[in-house]
Amino acid sequence: MMKLKTALTSAALAVSIAAVSAPAMARDTINIVGSSTVYPFATVVAERFGRNTDFPTPKLESTGSGGGLKLFCDGVGTQHPDITNASRRMKKSEFDNCQANGVKEITEVRIGADGIVIAQSNEADKMNVSLEQIYLALAKEVPDPKGGDKLIANPYKKWSDIDSNLPDMAINVMGPPPTSGTRDAFVEIAMEGGCSKFEFIKAMEEDAFKAACHSMREDGPFVEAGENDNLIVQRLAQDKSTLGIFGYSFLMENEGQIHAVTVDGVAPTPETISSEEYPVARSLFFYVKKAHVGVVPGIEEYVSEFTSEGAWGDNGYLVDVGLIPNPRDRRMATAKAVKELTPMTGNEL
Repeated sequence: MMKLKTALTSAALAVSIAAVSAPAMARDTINIVGSSTVYPFATVVAERFGRNTDFPTPKLESTGSGGGLKLFCDGVGTQHPDITNASRRMKKSEFDNCQANGVKEITEVRIGADGIVIAQSNEADKMNVSLEQIYLALAKEVPDPKGGDKLIANPYKKWSDIDSNLPDMAINVMGPPPTSGTRDAFVEIAMEGGCSKFEFIKAMEEDAFKAACHSMREDGPFVEAGENDNLIVQRLAQDKSTLGIFGYSFLMENEGQIHAVTVDGVAPTPETISSEEYPVARSLFFYVKKAHVGVVPGIEEYVSEFTSEGAWGDNGYLVDVGLIPNPRDRRMATAKAVKELTPMTGNEL
C-alpha cells in the first residue's frame, strides 16, 4: 500500500510538472546553470557522473550566479533548470522571487571555499595592495584627496597616484559584470572592506553606503570582461600592465602564465582562504530544485556524487582542480541535509 501511495504521489507530481511546463517536452538530462567560478568544478563532476552511471552527462551553462538564480527561480517545469551554481549565497530577494514563482522547496549545498584574486602576468613585478587601495583604484567616487568628508569623481589614473610605493603604471583592471557572483562578492568583501576605512562613509545610511562602496568606475580603468574568465587570463598573459579579478581556481589553472597580487600582505593559498586570513575569501554553493527530483532522472545521484568524500573531501578529485574543501564537520552536516533534501526556510539568508 505504501509503495502504491508513493508511486501515485510521484506520478501526480510528474503530471503536475508536465502541466506547468507544457508545451515543453520531458527530458532525461539534468540542466545546470549559474556561476562561472563553480562551472569548472561542476563540469568535472558531471563528466565523471556521465561516465560512471547510466544517466546522461548533465548539461551545464555558465550564466553567472545572478543570471543562473534568475533562470532557476523562473518556475517549476522541464523548461526550467534543475540546479544552479553560485559563487555567493542566494539573496533573500532571490529566495522570495523563487517562492513567488512556485519554486517552493530549494536545497542549499555549500560545496567549499574560494578566494577572489587580483592577478597579473608572470612577466610583471609582484604587487601588494591593501583593501583601501583597491577601493581607491576602482570606485566610481572616492574621498577627496585634498581633504573634507566628501566624495568626488575618481581622479586616480596610476597606481602611484594612490600611493607612491605602488607601481608607476596606469590603473587597468578587468573584472566580472554585475550578473556575476564573483562581482557581488568582490564589492561586498574587497570594496566594502576598503570603503569602511573612511569613517564618514562608514557612518552613512545603508543605501548611501552601498552606493559609495559598490559603484565601480566607468571612465576606463575598470573594464567588465563578461562571464568568460579565460578571456581575462589571456589578456593578462599578453599585457603585464593589466590586472584581472576572478576566482582562485582560475589562478591555479593558469599559474604558468599569471600570479596573484597579495592583499594586505597575504597571498591566496588553500590555507589562507580556508582560514579566512586572506581578506577576499568566500563560500561556493549550488541549489537544487526539489520539485524536479524524481521527474528529471539522476538529480539525487548527481548531488550524491558531488558531495561524496571522493569528490569534495580533503583528498577528493575536486581539490585537484582548485576547490578548497569545507572542514570535515561542515561537510558531514551538509551531506546529511542534502541526502534528506532539506529545504531552505529563507530565515538563513
